[in-house]
Amino acid sequence: MWRGIQRLGPFLALEPARRPEDAAERLWIVDGTLIPVRDRKVGASSRNYRFSANVQVIIDADPRLVVAAARPAPGNRADAQVWRSSGLPEQCRGVTVPGDGACINTGLIVPHRKRPGRPLLPGEEADNAEHRRVRARVEHTFARMKTYKVLRDCRQHGDGLHHTVQAVAHTHNLTLSA
Repeated sequence: MWRGIQRLGPFLALEPARRPEDAAERLWIVDGTLIPVRDRKVGASSRNYRFSANVQVIIDADPRLVVAAARPAPGNRADAQVWRSSGLPEQCRGVTVPGDGACINTGLIVPHRKRPGRPLLPGEEADNAEHRRVRARVEHTFARMKTYKVLRDCRQHGDGLHHTVQAVAHTHNLTLSA
């Protein structure tokens, strides 16, 4: 399997995201996921007490296709820090992009937060409910991508993890397009 991914990985990698003409009307969703890795140069010990790598992925909300996937970062880094250093914010200019609550001060749309002693207003609760409903799409995409065993326990070294994520994202897109 490793030789196949190593040889074919760059060919299966996603092309750079093409910006649609109606980019201002599009809705992309961003999130990060932890992928367990064996390579200690790529991963770091994270919340799940395993060596993991944090991979940021952008999906198009309507067809649920993967638009872009960033290079992996060590798993002990926060999503906001990985997002800023991933190069993905430049691809999202002019597009509405919701993120999760961990992406505060990144330019993404995040849910309202409760402040000490002040409950959420009814309008803010409704906004958060809509935000959760939209963001569930990226979580479902991660669940579909992690059905591939290579992402449940990645044994790739060096750039192998990045090529593997790109190949799985491409396969995911092909499956949804068929």
